[in-house]
Amino acid sequence: MPGFVVRALGLATAIALTAGLAGCERKQAARPVPGPVAVTVAKPVVRDIVEWDEFTGRFDAAGMVEVRARVGGYLDAIRFVDGAIVKEGDPLFSIDRRSFKAALEQAEATLVAAQTRFDLAKLELERTERVVRSGAGTEQALDQRRQQFQATRADLAGAKAATEQARLNLDYTDIRAPITGRISRRMVTEGNLVSANTTMLTTIMTVDPIDFYFDLDERSYLRYARVAGGEGGGGMGAEALIATSDERELKRAGRIDFRDNRLDPASGTMRLRARVPNPDGFLTPGLFGRVAIRGAPQRKGILLPDEAIASDQTRRIVYVVSADGSVTPRPVVTGPKVDGYRVVREGLTGEETVVVDGLMRIRPGVKVAPKSTTLPPTRAAAP
Repeated sequence: MPGFVVRALGLATAIALTAGLAGCERKQAARPVPGPVAVTVAKPVVRDIVEWDEFTGRFDAAGMVEVRARVGGYLDAIRFVDGAIVKEGDPLFSIDRRSFKAALEQAEATLVAAQTRFDLAKLELERTERVVRSGAGTEQALDQRRQQFQATRADLAGAKAATEQARLNLDYTDIRAPITGRISRRMVTEGNLVSANTTMLTTIMTVDPIDFYFDLDERSYLRYARVAGGEGGGGMGAEALIATSDERELKRAGRIDFRDNRLDPASGTMRLRARVPNPDGFLTPGLFGRVAIRGAPQRKGILLPDEAIASDQTRRIVYVVSADGSVTPRPVVTGPKVDGYRVVREGLTGEETVVVDGLMRIRPGVKVAPKSTTLPPTRAAAP
């Protein structure tokens, strides 16, 4: 009897499981098949463009001077305000003049004595020449007078040079600004002993114009060189658009005025410089910034929004929609942004219809329900 009960329960369980599985199969069979995915499609924008490639760099002063004393002595006075704009020739420092003034007076006295000896030697030479011409003098006496004259003339020249050097040393006690620009802080204070050509007193950096240094990678440099016929990216005088790190628009115009004579073997980059007007003094050496230079001549370009371009490991792809609604991934080579769009350099002809919205909902080979739109010629850049 117990065995019969167990067999009956087992049969009932089997019947129940079979019924449950049959119900699941009916439910699965009744589930509707998903329809085409709704996406937005459009044709790329095709128009004339000028590519601008963007790089990063830093501002640096067009001119900089380390102010040092040309004579040694005790610092007597400081005549500028730290961080102010100074003009060429403005007084900056004064060194105690007394010893240099005394040296100049001594040199001037020596010059007077040398001039007196010279004048006497000249008179004696002229007198001896007249005596020799009359036959009353000897050639030996004439040679002696000529030697004395030449010696005193050399002494006079030396005395003049010493006087001029003493005068220069006295002038050097007034240290003036060699260039116009913004001065740094004072490195020494009054009363310190300053060594000639050694002690740095302050620095001055020019304000307007200012230089912007940036590096081109080797690949970009070679591309520019082929386009420009060997001149290379950013040829001399080429236009450059520059912005600081907090500016969205590249609105500061400059000109390329320097390109290094070799690529850096360590980094594989070429150093370039753009000179930028800075009349308001806003740009400061050391600031980080961005620069855009013309990458190629004007040409027909194919443009797409960044949202229409997906990444597939190391490739960039777009999804091309066929007439039957199927999508196919198409590898592309992209370039810089122009008027809010991304330049597609290779992979498209401009006649394709591509998915511009809804990339996350599609997969290769699936059918889509395309909703057509027209991309405007230009597009505002995203913040």
